[in-house]
Amino acid sequence: MQYGRAMTPHWIIQDADPGQVEFIRRMLDCHPVLARLLANRGIASREAADAFLNPRFDRLTSPFAMQDMQPAVSRLCRAVQDREKILVFGDYDADGITATALLYQFLNACGADVFYYIPHRIHEGYGLQRQHITEVALPKRVRVIVTVDCGVSSHEAVALAAANRIDTIVTDHHDLPPRLPAALAVVNPKRRDCSAGLHTMAGVGVAFYLAVCLRTRLRESGFFNNHREPNLKRLCDLVALGTVADMVPLVKDNRILTKTGIDLIRAGQRSGVQALLKLCRVDPDFFDAEDIAFKIAPRLNAAGRFEHAGKSVSVLTTRNPDQAGSLALALDQLNQARRETEKNTLVAMQRLLQESPDLMGTKSIVLAHKTWHEGILGILASRLAKRYTRPVVVIATDGETAKGSARSVPGLNLFQALQLCASRLKGYGGHAMAAGLRLRHQDIGDFRREFDDAVVRMSGPAAFVADIRIDCRLDFNLISPLLMDEIEMLKPFGTGNPEPLFEAGGIKVLSSNVIGGTHRRMRLAQSASRGTPVFNAVHFNAGPLPPGTSTLRKVAFRPRWNHWNGSKRLQLVIEKVVV
Repeated sequence: MQYGRAMTPHWIIQDADPGQVEFIRRMLDCHPVLARLLANRGIASREAADAFLNPRFDRLTSPFAMQDMQPAVSRLCRAVQDREKILVFGDYDADGITATALLYQFLNACGADVFYYIPHRIHEGYGLQRQHITEVALPKRVRVIVTVDCGVSSHEAVALAAANRIDTIVTDHHDLPPRLPAALAVVNPKRRDCSAGLHTMAGVGVAFYLAVCLRTRLRESGFFNNHREPNLKRLCDLVALGTVADMVPLVKDNRILTKTGIDLIRAGQRSGVQALLKLCRVDPDFFDAEDIAFKIAPRLNAAGRFEHAGKSVSVLTTRNPDQAGSLALALDQLNQARRETEKNTLVAMQRLLQESPDLMGTKSIVLAHKTWHEGILGILASRLAKRYTRPVVVIATDGETAKGSARSVPGLNLFQALQLCASRLKGYGGHAMAAGLRLRHQDIGDFRREFDDAVVRMSGPAAFVADIRIDCRLDFNLISPLLMDEIEMLKPFGTGNPEPLFEAGGIKVLSSNVIGGTHRRMRLAQSASRGTPVFNAVHFNAGPLPPGTSTLRKVAFRPRWNHWNGSKRLQLVIEKVVV
C-alpha cells in the first residue's frame, strides 16, 4: 500500500433487480433508464415514486413529533406575547447562518423583541459559552436564548443562563454528547428518545420546524387576530441554502423543503441571494442545488472564515437592493481571499507530507502547524481526505489552545473515533463525516497515535477505497433530450440523492484540448460510423490526455443540459476515464 497516494477506485455498477425496474417502467410509463435510477434509489412502489417525483408540503413529517418541541414552543409563545427579550444564537457556517436568519426574520415578523448573535470563529470559537451569557445575554436583559445549529454540548453556558433565570432552548442536529445540557428544551432529531424520524435534518431545518410549530401555537392562541401571520413557505429559500451547504441527505423532508426553496430562489424573492447570483453569473431560471454547493455556500461561509459571519446574515436579511449588492461584493472578495489562502496552504501541507512521511498514519492523517488559518481548516481537511482516501485532522497551533477540523471518508464514523480519543481533547463535536476539536499543544503527538489506533480498530484491515458508484451502463445512442428531461425530475441532486452517473466503453476522442490550465474539453463519440452521436464533453481538474490517445476504454459521465444564450444543448461531464 502506498500511503502518499490515493488508492485506485473501484468501479461499481449498482445491481438493480430487472423485475423491479420493469415494474417501475410500466407503472410510470417512463424511460427504462429512469426506472433503473428510481430502483437504485430504493423506490419500490407507486406511492414511493409519487412522493419522490412530486415532493409536496402535505407530505412533510409533523414537526410536533420532535422531542421537546412542545415545551420549546410553549416558552417561545409566551416570550413573543409578553415581548420578552429573545436571543437567537447561531453558528458561523452556512447552516448556522441561514438558521439564524430564518428564526430571526420569523420572530421579528411576529413582533417579537429579538436580536441575533453569532460568535467570531477565531476570537470566540464554536458554540454558546459562559462569556456569551455574561457579556451578551445579561447586559441585554435576555429572558430566552434559542440556539440554532449548535448548543447540544454547551453544558456550562446553559447552566449559567439558568442560574440567572434565563431559559435556553437548544435546537441542533449534531451528534449527541454523553449527556444533554440542562436546558428548558433540547430539540435535536438525533436524540435517542426522538421518534420523529428526522435525524438527517440540517440545523436550518430544525429551526424551520420550530418556527412552524410556534406559528401553529400562536395561531391557536388567537395571536394573529391582531398581528399579521408570517408566510413560512417564503423562508424555504433559507432552508434550501443551509440544507444543501451542510451536505445532509436530500431525501424525504429535506428534499421537499429544498425543492420548494430552490423554486423560491428562481422566483427572485430575496435581494441578497439575487445579488450573489448576479456576481456568480448564475441564471436564476436554471438555478439548482449545485449552484448552492459550489457558488452560494462558499461565499456565505467566507465571512465566518475570514471576518465575521454577521455579514452573511445581513446579506440574507436585507431588503435594500443596494445594500445587498455591496454585501454580496464583500462576500465575493472574501471568498477570493479564501481560495488563494487555501491554495497556498494545501501546497504547503502536501509538501509537509512528502518531506515527513511519518506524519502519514496507518489509516489516517493528523497535521498541525502554527501558520495555518483556522478559518479554512475544514476545507483543507476535506481536500486531503478526498485525495488520500482516509480520515484527516488538520490543526492550527497559533493560540493558547490548538484548534482543529476533521473530515472523514465513507465507512468511518468520525465522531465515534474522536470519542475514543476524548481523554486527549479539551472539547469536540460534530457528526460522522465532519467534526471540530480543541486540544493542548503538548497532546497533539499522543492524539495522532490514538486517533490512528481508533481508526484502525473501527475500520478493520481493509484500506479505504473511493468507490465510483455507477447507476448503469448507457450507450451514447440512448442519450436523448427525452431522457434528460426525465432525469431532471430526480432533482435536486446532492448527498443521499446523487446526480446519476453512467458508464460507457469504447469511446473515440475526436478532439481534446485543455482550457483554463486544468480542465479538458473534448468531443466524444462511441463509434467512428457516420451518423453516430457526437457529444461535447468537459472533464474538470483533469489536465491533458497522454500523447496520442485516440480511444478511451471507458468513461464515467453525467449527461447535462448546457444552457447558453437562451438555448440548451446536451453535454457530458466526465468524472473518470480509463485509457
